[in-house]
Amino acid sequence: MGETEKRIETHRIRCLSKMKMFLMAITCAYVSKTLSGAYMNSMLTQIERQFNIPTSLVGFINGSFEIGNLLLIIFVSYFGTKLHRPIVIGVGCAVMGLGCFLEALPHFLMDRYEYESTVSISGNLSSNSFLCMENGTQIVGPTHDPSECVKEVRSFMWVYVLVGNIIRGVGETPIMPLGISYIEDFAKSENSPLYIGIIETGAVIGPLIGLLLASFCANVYVDTGSVNTDDLTITPTDTRWVGAWWFGFLICAGVNVLTAIPFFFLPKTLPKEGLEDNPDIIKSSKEEKQTEDVKKQQHGITKDFVPFMKSLSCNPVYMLFIVLSVIEFNAFVNMFFFMPKYMEQQYGKSTSEAIFLIGIYNLPPICFGYIAGGLLMKKFKITVKQAAHIGFWLTLSEYLLYFLCFLMTCDNSSVAGLTTSYEGIPKDLYVGNNIFADCNKDCNCPATIWDPVCGDNGLSYMSACLAGCESSIGTGINMVFENCSCIRPPGNFSAVLGLCKKGHECSMMLQYFLIVSAISSFIYSLAAIPGYMVLLRCISSEEKSLGVGLHAFCTRIFAGIPAPIYFGALIDSTCLQWGTLKCGEPGACRFYDSIYFRYIYLGLPAALRGLSIFPAVWILVLLRNRRLPGETAPPGTELVETKDTEKQNEFKDVHQNSKISNDDELKTKL
Repeated sequence: MGETEKRIETHRIRCLSKMKMFLMAITCAYVSKTLSGAYMNSMLTQIERQFNIPTSLVGFINGSFEIGNLLLIIFVSYFGTKLHRPIVIGVGCAVMGLGCFLEALPHFLMDRYEYESTVSISGNLSSNSFLCMENGTQIVGPTHDPSECVKEVRSFMWVYVLVGNIIRGVGETPIMPLGISYIEDFAKSENSPLYIGIIETGAVIGPLIGLLLASFCANVYVDTGSVNTDDLTITPTDTRWVGAWWFGFLICAGVNVLTAIPFFFLPKTLPKEGLEDNPDIIKSSKEEKQTEDVKKQQHGITKDFVPFMKSLSCNPVYMLFIVLSVIEFNAFVNMFFFMPKYMEQQYGKSTSEAIFLIGIYNLPPICFGYIAGGLLMKKFKITVKQAAHIGFWLTLSEYLLYFLCFLMTCDNSSVAGLTTSYEGIPKDLYVGNNIFADCNKDCNCPATIWDPVCGDNGLSYMSACLAGCESSIGTGINMVFENCSCIRPPGNFSAVLGLCKKGHECSMMLQYFLIVSAISSFIYSLAAIPGYMVLLRCISSEEKSLGVGLHAFCTRIFAGIPAPIYFGALIDSTCLQWGTLKCGEPGACRFYDSIYFRYIYLGLPAALRGLSIFPAVWILVLLRNRRLPGETAPPGTELVETKDTEKQNEFKDVHQNSKISNDDELKTKL
């Protein structure tokens, strides 16, 4: 082997190893960014309770990530390709780490968490003022004392979480468009789907780790180490429980910073896979680099931005794909963000249990679906039009399967005065809540404090006082209330802390729901890679990075930001009992009408996804007689080129001729 052949072989191996290194680094970046995102989404309920804010405001905080992403997505997608893409991605990962640290900061600036309760957690039982005391002093409820209302200023600490989430969104901006475009530019076309499938697998592993971390943190009390947890009167299943949400954000911050390091050692460009053996590659790569530097000085990097935007706007397949993505994203953002809350309210699970079940049942099928989709595209060399049909029919079948979830439901928890009468008879929820009854009207009970107890008759009550309980034994979570006048036979007039658990039938419904959810996740993720390839292949290579960025921009501005806000507001409308702050203002919701919650959680996404069928069918019709960028006509057939396609081709010809003449002139100068 001659010297030239050895040098070419060494160069080929080096380029191949750098491509694999970039693939590993960008996969780790996807793991870290989705780890942080999944953890944030899983902690929404904890943040809502910690700061005593409504679900709509929590939705705004969660959507602030998209606001940060929105600030830079278009410019990073286009201008990032002119810069050193791996370094830009590395800087983004470091910025994400800073955002995660800011999200954890309020915990260290606030006092200890205090939840509303009629029961003292000090362990001092000399006072039974939380029980039914006929002709006694009314239990202290919300106050309007200005000196105590000042303490509620701490609830505005959620602004730190908001700002941190925005910064995290800014840092996440370059990872997807620049990472995908880097793979598309330097990988073989037949390898690209597999590489993207590997990257998307990292985007599933990250949420799996994030959900497991969130499940652990949600089960640990927020102020553990500074309070005696044995004195607590709430458990993780209680809607007043707040887990150690801040701890996971610190871990996410460290992971994001570590992920940034490899990108600073990767090259700006690589030879196209399969062309490493070309003896002209080594020489031409240096010439192209010098040419690009001179072109930037003469023409700047903004020359093609407007023409590329115009070309993308005139591409009907691309624009319809954006419409389709916006509608679908509205549906899935709502379903994913509020799935833990839905499982809490519908099936009576704690936040920790709900998050753990989501991670176990949903994410592995999604991971397998992404890998299978990438292998399917690579092995059978599926064309764009075939990929579009595969994606459509798989998504349609999953959509029809989704309707089985409407059958897997549980009834409302039986809470006297809210969902049932004190006699246990279900009542119309919209007639009005009769909190008081003859059995507790002389007990001087507060009507706004949520401190539920479960009577041995199977009914829950808003507090021990409203259950008519006159005495108690035990301490902390083991406290038992006795002589409860509202608890009638077949009970023995006693109650324990917490809502009554839902029955075995409801647990079986949860299992069915999780199984259907797992199957749906696999089918939908199997269709994701073919669908994503339609997006990448319906635009030309020079427009690819900008096209991916514009697609992300539209899904964020029309779905990522507004969807959690309006969906959170709809969920708030189903609240039956709000928490109460010291100044009498409503805090976080403590108890929802699970029936109407179900109608909103399942019904609205079903309607949105049904609407997305129309642009999907339209795309299939357009692709039938359309020649996509880089596609050659099959022998003996003619593909119809529409006016917008001709305009794109005309623009590319003019741009290419200009590029050739400029390159010749620049090479002469060099």
